[in-house]
Parts: sequence; structure tokens; C-alpha cells
Amino acid sequence: MSWHPQYRSSKFRHVYGKAASKDKCYDCVPITRNVHDNHFCAVNPHFIAVVTECVGGGAFIVIPIQQTGKLDPHYPKICGHKGNVLDVKWNPFNDFVIASCSEDASVKIWDIPKHLLTRNITNPKKELLGHVRKVDLIEWHPTANNILFSSGYDYKIMIWNLDTREAVISNPVKILDAHKDVVLSMSFNTDGSLLATACRDRKIRLIDPRAGTVLQEASYKSHRVNKVLFLGNVKKLFSTGTSRWNNRQIALWDQNDLSVPLLEEDLDGSSGLLFPFYDSDTRMLYVAGKGDGNIRYYEISPEKPYLNYLMEYHSHLPQKGIGMMPKRGLEVSACEIFRFYKLIPTKSLIEPISMIVPRRSESYQEDIYPLTTGAQPALTAREWLNGFNKGPLLVSLRPGSGAVNSLPQFLEAEPLTKTTDLSQHQGQGGRLPLEDTQKRSEMEDSRKQLQAEKKLWKNEQTHLSNGFDLSECPPPKTENELLQMFYRQQEEIRRLRELVNQRDIQIKQLELELKNLYMDVGSY
Repeated sequence: MSWHPQYRSSKFRHVYGKAASKDKCYDCVPITRNVHDNHFCAVNPHFIAVVTECVGGGAFIVIPIQQTGKLDPHYPKICGHKGNVLDVKWNPFNDFVIASCSEDASVKIWDIPKHLLTRNITNPKKELLGHVRKVDLIEWHPTANNILFSSGYDYKIMIWNLDTREAVISNPVKILDAHKDVVLSMSFNTDGSLLATACRDRKIRLIDPRAGTVLQEASYKSHRVNKVLFLGNVKKLFSTGTSRWNNRQIALWDQNDLSVPLLEEDLDGSSGLLFPFYDSDTRMLYVAGKGDGNIRYYEISPEKPYLNYLMEYHSHLPQKGIGMMPKRGLEVSACEIFRFYKLIPTKSLIEPISMIVPRRSESYQEDIYPLTTGAQPALTAREWLNGFNKGPLLVSLRPGSGAVNSLPQFLEAEPLTKTTDLSQHQGQGGRLPLEDTQKRSEMEDSRKQLQAEKKLWKNEQTHLSNGFDLSECPPPKTENELLQMFYRQQEEIRRLRELVNQRDIQIKQLELELKNLYMDVGSY
């Protein structure tokens, strides 16, 4: 019997990491010396925020993403905290709003001006006062606007609604008191209806954040967890930690059964923490080690062997923390599928690292850039608190088509569903009006989307011909230019067909909702 090795086909088998040149790095940045196990860095398409060393309180700096090179020693800081800043996170739906937490037991929300900073910012937009000990973790809700989670050394997770006019908020809308020790990590599933936490008591908990109940709890003695990450589109959890022999270890869990991990693997004997990052669009998982310069990356599959090792990025410069650029800030023309910002305190340097799929063609590679999470919230804070769930609104990364493809959300987003209600609707007779208003609001939103598409299409037609500006595209003069123009038109025709198909689906869904509404009204 002959042995045949099993080869797995993958578009990301040859992904490689490419460090930016020195002139595209951020030099002379006073990176914090704090030993806390956090990223100390947050990135969006406009800014990079880094926790810095500061005398007499805590501070962080916000650098425009294009302002590379040496940083001015007197560069302005955001310095309103009385203690060391432990974590910073950008609002996923507003690139000019950032949250920070500190050892002074407070969480602050800051407005960042669009122009360059000229002086220190000391007055926050909002201040959240509820914790009695230092706050070390903050997370924005992935689909609901202005919902923020914070965790502190008082072992509590607090949920804050920022949709208020108050500058100082002292009462969170919900307090999760299910942990007996410090929470080390928090992660949401795709629609934000579930929260996974890793605690210093070595347990992973799966929590319904609105009800405050622990749905599942994992206590596996041979895996001491440090960080946990939701792999939402494959319904699994990924955790990093240490084994009984203090080896760095990774584990994969089934979301519906946390009794035993599906997979457990020792990596090495280093002592640094492992930071996991997941790209749900490509199903690629990245594991970066604190204190070393390596980034391992894997591909996740829903079936065995679940975790497929691809390659490892090596560097001799150790990283203290690491930030991640959202997908909408990547350079798609270079086939970049992920970008890290590596903090190197020994050199006061921030080094961007791009993960690139090697392709010869310079055209847009649709197979490696599916629809991804956009910058628009799917729900308001009140809707989420009232028990509604909805997946993120998706956009295309194709240059020039984001405005069109950000509208249709019926294809990929999860339907609006009703789950646990914090306000506990009174009486049993309120079910029909709630469903009717929900259906009517969905139909009104769909009509508004179709009207917006029509207006956008009319505006495009006034300025574009087959998707290209006539003033910027002169008639082709050579055969090569003619062929390029032909291929561009073919691509534009294909895109327009997709748009027509999406509109047809929306129309059918509206007709179905209208029919269901008539049937419900007739039955009552």
C-alpha cells in the first residue's frame, strides 16, 4: 500500500509578513514601561494611539497615521488621568472618539480633533465613575453604538450607555458580578450577544451580558488561560495561556461545550504572554508573543484538524505591545490582508508589519477581500439594551465602491432577533405591537436604503461613465490602453450586475415582509 500525503488547498498558504522601512515607522515615541499585559496601542485608519511614559499621572499620545518619522519630543498628549493609563480603544463607529482606562479607577471618553494637535488635551468628553479599584480593560460593543464595557480590579464588568448628555456618568446600565478574581480578557461574538471572558482563576466564562448570567464555564486544569478570543463565524473560542509545565500553550474550544478543548498545543518555553488576533474574513488567526518578535499565523477550519499552521514571521526586535489596523484601513492594491503596529520600547519605535498575499496582478483581488465590517453601527444603544441582536453592517473594500456596497445588509447580516430584555416588558399583551413596530421599522429602513441607492446611483451617473471619471480617463491611444479600458468596463459591468441582484433580493424580502405583515394583521 502506497502512502499519499494529504495536501490542503489554501489561498493563504504563502502569506508573508513585511516590515515597513525605517522612514515609514514612528520613531522617538516614549512608549510606556508599564508591565501590565495589555496592547498599549490602538489603531484606526486616521490615528494611532499609544500609551506613553508620563510624570504625575497617566497619558497617551495620538499620532496621525500618515505622520511617520521622528516624533517631536514636545508632541501634545492626552493627559487627564491621575494614574497610569492601562488600556485605550477607538470607537469602531467614530474614528475621532477614543476611550481610555486608568489606575485611578476611571474611564474617560475623548474627542480627538481632525486637525493636528497643538496643545495637551486634559478635559474629556465624558467620564465614567463606577469602579472602586483600577480599571484595566475596556471594550466597545461590536454592533451597537455607544455601548462600552469596562473591567477592573474590583472583579466587576460594567456596561455603560454613552447615549446621554451627562458629562459624568456614575451609574452603569448593568454590572456583571460573576467573577471571583481579576478579568484578564474580554471578547464578543459577531453580533455582540455573547461575551467570553478569561479570569485569573484560570476559568473561561461564556456570559449573556444583558441578563448577567453565566451560560458556560470552562475549568480545565492543564490549561491556565490568559487571553480568550471569540471566533464568531466558526462558533469556537480560542485561548492562549500556559501548561502545567509553564510552556506557552494555545487551545481551541467549542462554543457550545467548554468542558474539554477541541485542540491543545504547546508552542515553546518562553515566559511572555501570547496575544491572539482573528480575521473573520479570511479565517486567519495570528498569535503574537510579548517579549519576542515572532508572529505565528494559522488558518481556521470548521472541521478537523480545525487549526492549520501556515507560517511564522520572525524578528529580532522584541515587542511589548501590538496594535491592529481595521480592515477598512488596509492597502488592497498591495494585497495586504492584515497590518500590525509593533511597539518596540528598547528603540522607542513603532514598526508597521503588513501581512501580504503574494499576487502578480495589480487589480482588486475579490477572493481575498470579501465583504467586511464597516464603520456604521447596526443598532442603537437603546435597541441593544432592549434585547435586539443584529450582525455588523458589511462593506466592500473595492476602491470607489464602498458607498454603494455598504447599503445592502440583508445578504450577510444576521436578522434582527429578540432576546433577553433588560427592561422586562410588562404584561403579556405587548407582543403583537412590538413585532408590528419592528416589522414596520425594518420596512421603513429598507425603503430608505433603496431611496438612498437611487440617489447615489443618479449622482454617480452624472459624474461617471461605467464607474470612471471621464475627466480623469482620456480616450485610449494605444492597444494596451484600449485593452485596459476594456477590462475595466467588464469589471464595472460585473459590479453593476451584482448591484442589480442585490436590489432584486431586497425587493423580494420587502414583498415577503409585507405579505407576513398583512397575514399577522388579518389573524388578529
